[in-house]
Amino acid sequence: MSKRASRVTEAGGYLLHASSWRETSLLIQVFTRNYGQVALVAKGAKRPYSVLRPVLGGFQPLLLSWTGSNEIKTLTRAESAGIRPLSGKAFMSAWYLNELILRLLPREDPHPQLFDAYDAALVQLAAGGGAALALRRFEWILLEETGYGLEEEPPDFDDPATEPVLRRQLRERLDELLAGRPLRTRQVLMALQRL
Repeated sequence: MSKRASRVTEAGGYLLHASSWRETSLLIQVFTRNYGQVALVAKGAKRPYSVLRPVLGGFQPLLLSWTGSNEIKTLTRAESAGIRPLSGKAFMSAWYLNELILRLLPREDPHPQLFDAYDAALVQLAAGGGAALALRRFEWILLEETGYGLEEEPPDFDDPATEPVLRRQLRERLDELLAGRPLRTRQVLMALQRL
């Protein structure tokens, strides 16, 4: 029984993680609106003159095309769909979002509402807006989308007074889900706060 290769063209998405694969390629994890988290091999992306090399940056909106029928697809094209400059605390917050997606979402399980929340959080972080409220909104939607929500009405995410209580509730629920597997970004943030 042969599998028929699927072809996806210009899917909006974000790079979540990249690691070296063989001499000149990268194995990347992307998050897309319509296909969820997808594993792709970006052949030749580490070569100095690769057209993929300057495009595959974290936290930047991308248009991605790929082909394949296996668990790991082959990236055929990537284009920038905008620039969102992040720095400092916003950069660490964005890494935290990526780590949550990588840890809690299964591959190729689309969550359009979560993708929109991720995109909105990155826009807010790039604009220098309230990182804490952007993170709480994303965490809330992530838990709801994965079936681990708090079974309450959504709070007013724009009200700074609700943030401390909401942070405690969401962290407790996330800690339950990640039992024994603490987030690296959280460890780094705690270490930075001690300095």
